[in-house]
Amino acid sequence: MGLHAIADLHLSLTGDKPMDVFDGWEHYMERLEENWRRVVAPEDTVVIAGDISWGISLADAEEDFRWLNALPGQKILMKGNHDYWFSTKTKVEQFFAERGFTSLSVLFNNAFRYQDYAICGTRGWINEPGAAADKKVLDREAGRLRLSLEAARRLGGKPLVFLHYPPVFQQESCAEILSVLREFSITEVYYGHLHGQSCRYAENGEKDGITYHLISGDHLQFCPVTIA
Repeated sequence: MGLHAIADLHLSLTGDKPMDVFDGWEHYMERLEENWRRVVAPEDTVVIAGDISWGISLADAEEDFRWLNALPGQKILMKGNHDYWFSTKTKVEQFFAERGFTSLSVLFNNAFRYQDYAICGTRGWINEPGAAADKKVLDREAGRLRLSLEAARRLGGKPLVFLHYPPVFQQESCAEILSVLREFSITEVYYGHLHGQSCRYAENGEKDGITYHLISGDHLQFCPVTIA
């Protein structure tokens, strides 16, 4: 059994958001499927840290989820900033159950146990340079992360935190998220959101006691990274 992670798949099988127009994204779905089937076994688990489908509703995203469900392994899905299809956790889980997408689960105010680890996280937030802080969003995301970490504590195991937004990027940081990470003594954080040239400036290593891992799809060359 193995635990893997990747973010930012940006699937668009029935949409009008082809990612192939961007440098480095040529034939990305074919590359992703080939790499996925090479790395991920049926008994493995993959955490997908947001920006999964361009569908603006669950119905619009159905073919993307069907394609994802057919890949090997169990998938734990998180919400990203472009996941407009996400309404509530209950509605998403009901949609998956009705369509037999049995390999898809949702990480949202909860946690999952995987061997000696507890998988937890939330979308997160980071202030854009020069933009006013959205205190309501910041507090909400920090609260969701705390709920997830509390659930992880009940499950036991070493907590691994997955975020969509980077909690730190160059001179910017999200103090509210970092405060929760320190409160729970988190040492490993995985995140996505960054693409292209932005990946060059990403925090990808240890900083102030936390080791950060960038797992956006194009940064990983569309190959899930193995964690354990």
